[in-house]
Amino acid sequence: MQRFALGKAFTLLESGPVVLVTTHDGDKANIMTISWTMVLDFSARFAIATGPWNYSYTALEVTRECVIAIPAVDMLDTVVGIGTCTGQDTDKFQKFGLTAVPGKQVRAPLIKECLANIECRVEDIVDPHGIVVLQGVAAYLDRSRKERRLCHAVGDGSFIVDGRRMDRRTSMQSKLPAGV
Repeated sequence: MQRFALGKAFTLLESGPVVLVTTHDGDKANIMTISWTMVLDFSARFAIATGPWNYSYTALEVTRECVIAIPAVDMLDTVVGIGTCTGQDTDKFQKFGLTAVPGKQVRAPLIKECLANIECRVEDIVDPHGIVVLQGVAAYLDRSRKERRLCHAVGDGSFIVDGRRMDRRTSMQSKLPAGV
């Protein structure tokens, strides 16, 4: 093995799915791109990494709710565009031609064009580390959507796209929750 730059080590692990997180501050909805996500357990508990550097963070902190919208690879340029502008001066729904769908459990909107949406409430904010722990309260999947491959950020401006799915459900049955 050869040495690898420690400052780039995150690119070896970062490749979780890129998501869009919507918020609503009481006046307007916003969207931020998040590439650092984590599933915490089977009870629909998740974590995202964000902080005050993101315009949406204040709404997330104050309202304690959001939607995790999961785009497919056909939305990659939109996802990158959303992540490279600020909601402080841009209506991202309008700029990127996205449809805000009212949530049933939270004020933050779902994004119609995404493959899936998860309405969430903030359970905890771990300030020193920029980790926001979310509890999912409702989930939606667009089963009619043809493109289902997700994109994963490497962290250096490049992305990996889901490929072939390999089924090992039978071997792992004893470790999976019922109904999965």
